[in-house]
Amino acid sequence: MDMYKKLDQHLLEAMVHIDRLTSVLNTLKKLYPLDNKTLENLKSEDVDKLDVLAFRFSKLQDLLGSKIFREYLAVLQYPVEDKNFLELLKELDKENIIEIDIWSEFRGVRNSISHDYPFEEHEKIEAINYLIENIHYLLDITKKIKANFETIKQGD
Repeated sequence: MDMYKKLDQHLLEAMVHIDRLTSVLNTLKKLYPLDNKTLENLKSEDVDKLDVLAFRFSKLQDLLGSKIFREYLAVLQYPVEDKNFLELLKELDKENIIEIDIWSEFRGVRNSISHDYPFEEHEKIEAINYLIENIHYLLDITKKIKANFETIKQGD
């Protein structure tokens, strides 16, 4: 399968995650900022929404990091075959697609929300609040790559 088709398919999948994230974020705004008291008194449907937020965020971040970034750079004619992930991030930073520091923050957030350890509730609350406040950054990265890719396809 050629790299254009693979990137197209992965961007379509990313847009599904974005649609679901956007929908759930709109309903979670009423809980923001989350604190211990709010977390303890959540209705089951709000807990489900937080789970959807965590799941879709993780899926989108995985998709970007494991497939879309490398495929996008390949389309831009960057040599990606022997590059490690940090090298790819540096190239994406040069292209003004991401900021490495913010990407790293999202990695930490992902680690915090992916575990259900009761003794880490404070970290999880901070991570969820960070995510609600900053998820637009991840959505914007995806949309920017999609828009740039559409422009590239039209030029070919």
